[in-house]
Amino acid sequence: MNKIREMTENENKSLKKLDRRFCVAPMMEWTDRHCRFFHRLLSRRALIYTEMLTTGAILLGDRARLLAFDPFEHPVALQLGGCDPQALAQSARIGEQYGYDEINLNVGCPSDRVQVGRFGACLMAEPLLVTDCVAAMKASVRIPVTVKCRIGIDDQNPDEALFAFTRTVKAAGIDALIVHARKAWLKGLSPRENREVPPLDYALVHRLKATHPDLEIILNGGIASLDQARTELGALDGVMMGRAAYQEPWQLLNVDPVIFGEPAPFDSAKDAAAALIPYIDRQLTSGVRLHAVTRHLLGLFRAVPGARAFRRHLATEAVKQGAGSTVLADALAFVLDRDTELAHIAA
Repeated sequence: MNKIREMTENENKSLKKLDRRFCVAPMMEWTDRHCRFFHRLLSRRALIYTEMLTTGAILLGDRARLLAFDPFEHPVALQLGGCDPQALAQSARIGEQYGYDEINLNVGCPSDRVQVGRFGACLMAEPLLVTDCVAAMKASVRIPVTVKCRIGIDDQNPDEALFAFTRTVKAAGIDALIVHARKAWLKGLSPRENREVPPLDYALVHRLKATHPDLEIILNGGIASLDQARTELGALDGVMMGRAAYQEPWQLLNVDPVIFGEPAPFDSAKDAAAALIPYIDRQLTSGVRLHAVTRHLLGLFRAVPGARAFRRHLATEAVKQGAGSTVLADALAFVLDRDTELAHIAA
């Protein structure tokens, strides 16, 4: 379990130098601690985010269960949901004590449940409140505080709403702004539809960066490949990949060489998955079910002979009571080894 700790001044200086060129988006019910550990095996350099945690959950719930993470996950950011400046400040301080490298405020989730709590995307209509929230968090922690937002909501004109919102939160001292380049329609569209139906407007985010060259701006929404990510880095400070990173995690194995010019942690996706087995064994001894970890691996192999058998074996065997890490080892045996895999892809 991750220990609560106080950061030294040197640690704080280091954390302020977070490299956000490539981030994996916070995704509810997906980017839990097991998913993040797996993603870290695939990329040493990507900045990874927790699922959104509400201030109520952190202040009143089981903090150890909600906030614990493996030190191997660094750099890792904690995303908060809330609208009360003092509750956010207290939650951010707790997150810092647990060792997170960044605190991110969610101003982009459009779900009905989030709206009832008066946080998420509906806060796009209350930029002054967001400013108060950011200022309170900044005053409470020494690690970076960032905001993730949409380009607008409902009938807002994005050309006006996004630029006004940015000016306001920038004045509060945010360290970076992550922009999901779609509107959010709070009525009439489901959360899933809000990720797909409103059109993407990358050009608007490019103009925002040109207007605020001193503000670190990260693009989110529709980033499906590393080639696309690399293209967007020509105009922006970073990109955030969401569903593609989760559904096709094999892409993350190329992040370090393609985005950062550094060697990949493993030669193949199969090697990376095999390296997860010691982690699984540790989790099983603490009562975690195998499926809680292996469910994040189902998209690891694409167009590789044996991929279907790999998925089928995990889907049927990992859910069984008492399933152990040998289930993953057996599933990997269906997948071609690295040399054969590379030869198949080249052909």
